[in-house]
Amino acid sequence: MLAVLGGMHYYLWARLVRDPAFAEPWRRGLTVLVVALAASVPAGLFASRLLPRPLPRLVPMAIFAWMGVSFLLFSALLAVDLARWLATGASWLETAIRHQPEAPSDPERRLFVARAVAGGAALAAGAASLQALRSATGAPEITEVPVRMERLPRALSGLTLAQISDLHVGPGIGARAVQRVVEETNALRPDVIAVTGDLVDGTVAELRDAISPLARLEARYGVYFVTGNHEYYTRDGVEAWLAELRRLGMRVLRNERVRVGDAGPGGASIDLAGLDDWRSRGMATGHAPDLRAALAGRDPDRSLVLLEHQPHGVPEAVRSGVELQLSGHTHGGQIFPFSLLVSAVYRYPKGLHRCEEDGRSGHVFVSRGTGFWGPPMRLLNPPEIAKIVLT
Repeated sequence: MLAVLGGMHYYLWARLVRDPAFAEPWRRGLTVLVVALAASVPAGLFASRLLPRPLPRLVPMAIFAWMGVSFLLFSALLAVDLARWLATGASWLETAIRHQPEAPSDPERRLFVARAVAGGAALAAGAASLQALRSATGAPEITEVPVRMERLPRALSGLTLAQISDLHVGPGIGARAVQRVVEETNALRPDVIAVTGDLVDGTVAELRDAISPLARLEARYGVYFVTGNHEYYTRDGVEAWLAELRRLGMRVLRNERVRVGDAGPGGASIDLAGLDDWRSRGMATGHAPDLRAALAGRDPDRSLVLLEHQPHGVPEAVRSGVELQLSGHTHGGQIFPFSLLVSAVYRYPKGLHRCEEDGRSGHVFVSRGTGFWGPPMRLLNPPEIAKIVLT
């Protein structure tokens, strides 16, 4: 990671400082600035654990903001360089085919182009950063997702599940943002609220006040939670957070399922199951995803929704009778063009997908996330609260 960080900053220095050929002392000053910014990322992350409040909140946000800006700068410069290389290659090929001599190099033109590229990339990255910041810190979009489920009881057609995922309450997301999410979610008047992991980035003591508005989440059939990978990263351990979420009124599903619907033996209902995070094995005693345990003894004719933080194991889930899996984790890539890499790595990067396995069919919906992680930016991937409508 240090090599990647160093290489990216070297590229930024080469295109923004070296190639434009700034005069001294600007060249030396900008060089020192780029080196300091590169070093600030690892140094600041370590220092944030040692500094007194409120610095542990401010330092990571400043570091993450620069990470986002530098990534967008890198992407803009790389896109321009790729276009220039393609154009140069095409021009060279045409010259070679026609057996014409190459045009002499023009230092003044080369310097003008270098400065134009540096200035244009800085303006483009700055504008994109402001838009991404506005998107990440603004109100989440409400995404309505209709899902057809063959085994859903007719009496429950129109059942709604509100999904909150990857809120990442911590240095960048506090009580005000959590309160806004609670208000928007409750306004949907959902039958079920599903919180699919990565809710917090910090200890219970640090974030108790920030997440307290979650106690006001309201749903006809309850609020359910499954762990994400970030719940296992906190210093006081995942069990401390699970106890706190239970205190706030959430039902934590750990490789188990519950009945959701009307009470009584004749009431219409479906099964709702939840698993420990896909990567939780070995991260806490007794934690590991276990689909078999969650579905043991269930009636295969009953409709089944599965909550699993990461969009993995979908084929196995569909073969086991899951009609809909709700996941998150990917953030939809969060910042374009990083989202292109996420789409290449994950089979289900975001949105609703239909899955066919061994003659059985099901769906997986992957949330873009309700908050953000790392840079307080979202570019072409706005945050969302999903309203899943079963029919």
